[in-house]
Amino acid sequence: MKFANLLHWTVIFPLVSAVFYLAGFLTHTFATNIIGGILLFGTVLAAVHHAEVVAHKVGEPYGTIILAICITILEVGLIISFMLSGSEGAMTYARDTVFAAVMIILNGILGICIWVGSWKYKEQFFMRSSATTYLVSLVAILVLTLILPNYTSSIRGPFYTEAQLIFISVACLVIYGSFLMFQTVRHRNYFIVAEADQTIHEADPPTNMKMIGSLLLLIICLAVVIFMAKGLSPVIEDFVENIGAPRALVGVIIASVVLLPEGLAAIRAARNNQIQTSINLGLGSALASVGLTIPAISIVCIIYDIPFVLGLDMKSIILLALSVFTVMLSLSRGKTNHLYGAVLLVNLAAYIFTVIVP
Repeated sequence: MKFANLLHWTVIFPLVSAVFYLAGFLTHTFATNIIGGILLFGTVLAAVHHAEVVAHKVGEPYGTIILAICITILEVGLIISFMLSGSEGAMTYARDTVFAAVMIILNGILGICIWVGSWKYKEQFFMRSSATTYLVSLVAILVLTLILPNYTSSIRGPFYTEAQLIFISVACLVIYGSFLMFQTVRHRNYFIVAEADQTIHEADPPTNMKMIGSLLLLIICLAVVIFMAKGLSPVIEDFVENIGAPRALVGVIIASVVLLPEGLAAIRAARNNQIQTSINLGLGSALASVGLTIPAISIVCIIYDIPFVLGLDMKSIILLALSVFTVMLSLSRGKTNHLYGAVLLVNLAAYIFTVIVP
């Protein structure tokens, strides 16, 4: 039985993908690009499986926190590697990727979850206090990191000085740390799936050994997703250039690939009438994506004296404000319907369209 588990596709895909990348088989020929894409998609599905195993064992909200932090750590590694390479657009890569991740999570992941769940169940209910807590923390961090740099005067342009970067990084960590204590200690009941939704977990929880194995494989899967996405990025860049789209579209595509495991897990939870888990995954990852990514990148940029842009342009600020405001209204009543999801998906389409046609 143990040997059969080793031959399961959720084990084979990440390991084969890791060997494929590390052995240098991704040579950017047509055949290797196709194989790389298939392995990447299979690894994403494997990551979803292992994330659900871990979440089932540790329970809510710890399972969603583990997935959010894993993805954020690997996202940071991807951003930093691109910035240190000195490639074109390195100064704006961190901002564009973080902004794309937030817009995809708020409008895409939450929008699909709300729309899919509402079509199946008409209305889905969640803890309104959890959404409020997420959004209070997220809005503060978004303003401090992506909007305020445009209006400081110590340095010209949408930059922070070294002292300002240190302060903003500490502020983000304080907000995120306070939120984690609120979520896991003080008010954990705000984020736990309602008892009515527990019917999906009819199977016995996995053993400790299986949980540890899935956690290790989850980390491998996420690492493979990041490195394969980076390896395939020249193909993506060539595609974007050939269609005449702005380089910012590359950040949107890569952010979409990175968020695939989490997005699929959230959508599956919504289909199983666990919209609270979907919200925990979506908003939790948006909060971690900004609250942890910006401090980590700031530390690296201070150490290596790398300038990077944080402030958004006015068009992006308007789209971000629209997205946050729509999510606030959609989650303000503690229940969802398909209209909320449809509006969020239209917001996502508007964001992607204005990236392609600025």
